[in-house]
Amino acid sequence: MLQHPIPSTPRALSGLPVPAARRAEAEQHYRKGVRALQAGQWADAGRHFNRATQITPDDPLFWINLAQTHRKQDDLPRAAAAIRRAIALDPANLLACKFAGTLFGEQGLYHEAIEAYRGLAPGVETDHEYHCSYGEALYRIERYTEAIDQFVLSFTCKPDYLWAHVRLANTLSRLRLHQEAVECFRTALALQPRNAQFLGNLIHQNQYACRWDTLDVDVQQLQTLIRDGAGEFVTPFTLIAIDATPQDQLRAARIAADEIFGSPPRLPADPRGPRAPGERLRIGYLSSDFHHHATALLMAEVLERHDRDRFEVFLYSSGQDDGSAMRRRMMASSEHWLDVSRVSNPDLAQRIRVDGIDIAIDLKGFTRDTRMGVLARRPAPIQATWLGFPATCGAEFIDYIIGDPVVTPLSAQPDFSEHIAQLPWTYQPNDRQRPLGDPMPRAACGLPEDAFVFCSFNVNYKILPAVFERWCRLLKAVPGSVLWLFEANPQASANLAREATNQGVDPARIIFAPWMEPVQHLPRIMAADLFLDTLPCNAHTTASDSLWAGVPVITCLGETFAGRVAASLLRAADCEELITSTLDEYEALALALARDPARLAAIRQRLVDKRMTVPLFDSARFARDLEHLYLRMAERHREGLPPAALPAPPEPA
Repeated sequence: MLQHPIPSTPRALSGLPVPAARRAEAEQHYRKGVRALQAGQWADAGRHFNRATQITPDDPLFWINLAQTHRKQDDLPRAAAAIRRAIALDPANLLACKFAGTLFGEQGLYHEAIEAYRGLAPGVETDHEYHCSYGEALYRIERYTEAIDQFVLSFTCKPDYLWAHVRLANTLSRLRLHQEAVECFRTALALQPRNAQFLGNLIHQNQYACRWDTLDVDVQQLQTLIRDGAGEFVTPFTLIAIDATPQDQLRAARIAADEIFGSPPRLPADPRGPRAPGERLRIGYLSSDFHHHATALLMAEVLERHDRDRFEVFLYSSGQDDGSAMRRRMMASSEHWLDVSRVSNPDLAQRIRVDGIDIAIDLKGFTRDTRMGVLARRPAPIQATWLGFPATCGAEFIDYIIGDPVVTPLSAQPDFSEHIAQLPWTYQPNDRQRPLGDPMPRAACGLPEDAFVFCSFNVNYKILPAVFERWCRLLKAVPGSVLWLFEANPQASANLAREATNQGVDPARIIFAPWMEPVQHLPRIMAADLFLDTLPCNAHTTASDSLWAGVPVITCLGETFAGRVAASLLRAADCEELITSTLDEYEALALALARDPARLAAIRQRLVDKRMTVPLFDSARFARDLEHLYLRMAERHREGLPPAALPAPPEPA
């Protein structure tokens, strides 16, 4: 929040225990430092401010300015030391407090930022920036109620302070108060009407609440802002579940990558050079999701099956320790587990370099708590993105996106800033150690025993009017059928019930399933007859869960990566006949299967019979294919060749 913490005009010094001539000399260095700082001459500014602190070491303002120059030069340890000195000299200095909070917050060191805000001396008059930045740090460590208090204090100080309304919206979203978040974003848009980021977030919050009354108008306006290059950058994740073209996604991702990650100093070239053939490759995975999260649930067994004779695996975990069994399993899945949750981006980049990582894999992209910015410093000679974000990242420092012939066909290369690297079957790993358990009785799920059960366990923001209309038509065409949906939040459930009524469907025929642990959810899925996919963003982990449980998934092939995932999974599950190319075909196939119990039963039996042999659930095969892809990347690097598209081999490795 604090963009320019240094006063642009010099401050007169007083009360310092040095002779007047020395005070004048310090003042002169201070003035020169300010001019150099304003001109972007960081080294000159630092030299002058450093000299001023040597002459008058008890003046906090000199230390604040010195901290700023170190920050601009990406020397965060020295910046932190300087700002701590300023605070020690004057604990009531609001400027020093805000700068410290900003400095630590920029590096993801939110606990340190909170300590700085809390350390402000009692009785100091605070301002809107202080409260908003304090609230953001609290938000980042999920202390949402406390964060809201700070945001309210922020716009109490300044009612039209834009960022307080935006941060409050984000926090309300985390509390599943999506419609309330929408109103905060509308206030932000009133203050800054052509801000594509705020409009995209507003759309996304309305989608979480399944509130569609302004969706078409809002999406059209957002597309115009993106294509005209007007307004602020849009968060790329918001484009995943709306009718955005691949070209829109690439354009937005490039702008966002430049805005969010910038161009931090790159590490010097690694003098060690590529590894010789036969040496173990060091693979580093970066994520904040190495705990009870979909990413970990999908990739756990693949990590365990890495060939330790050829690959040395490092997990850089920047997320919370939730104490779960999955967290413990992830920790045991690799040779090197590193908790980097409180390590700054520059320090983490240096650690990756020191560890000698050959291929760094970002598992987050533009999702919450990403550390993709670490790779902007080029700590590894080969850098790729995989699994966490189903679209291009638009970042020139990412060499490859790991996909497959369906989600990332080579014909789509112009829509990706990364080079496409294809796995032969599907980009998505799976853990076939997941216990299925016994099928849960329908009565325990709140389902009627004799009804045909359509289901979709996608998160609610993926449900759009065009698909929901098809679902309602299916309910009307199949007497006694019900639609079983995941209940992400009460607002969405109420709005979907209302939409069903508008479509002429009794809302009692829509049954909502609460969240359950996977060990309970997998047996529950088996109570459904047919899974109906969403578009333009497909089911991802939920589709794999359904197929693992033996429930067929019908999908419609989309235009973007996110809209082709279910087709990728069905191909790898030997169920390509469930892939359609239009919503008319999708509806017709769903209706045909609902009316043909024998045909549907045969597909279900095939899923069960081939569960342990199809590529989708063959973790050992997936690990070999992934390793083969890594070896191809490394071979190009060893031969001095730049990254290039890596098509899937004709047959699995």
